[in-house]
Amino acid sequence: MAEESKIVLSSEDQSLGTIQISPRVLEFIAGIAASQVDGVAKMYGSLATNVGELLGRSDHRRGVKLTRDDDNQLTIDVAVYLEYGVAVPQVAAKIQQTVKQRIASMTDLKVSIVNVHVQGINTEKPESGIDPNDIFGTQSQDEDGE
Repeated sequence: MAEESKIVLSSEDQSLGTIQISPRVLEFIAGIAASQVDGVAKMYGSLATNVGELLGRSDHRRGVKLTRDDDNQLTIDVAVYLEYGVAVPQVAAKIQQTVKQRIASMTDLKVSIVNVHVQGINTEKPESGIDPNDIFGTQSQDEDGE
């Protein structure tokens, strides 16, 4: 979980006040950015986020953790499942690049490190030969005259 202290966005003219952003917002941005990279099957989540998703609550921060060190350097850890057959180093590098670019373009903050943790590979589901309207296969027998 991210630190709850706000991050102050630097601005040349602070005569109107300061702009603060919650670390949760940065996790949200990073989660959406990582999930949109080609080759990412889904984001890794805890039991709580998986149950929440089953109940219809989508959490785009799922699989993302933001930390800030003493020098105000931002580190983002992203945990993902990848599609079977993709080149893992290339997809991971694309995740790193995309997350850094999105955070920079939306908040003007620089992320020093993006760690990508591949939690697993998502294999394709085989096509089911069962017709949901005819679970026992009786309609095909009826058509044959039996």
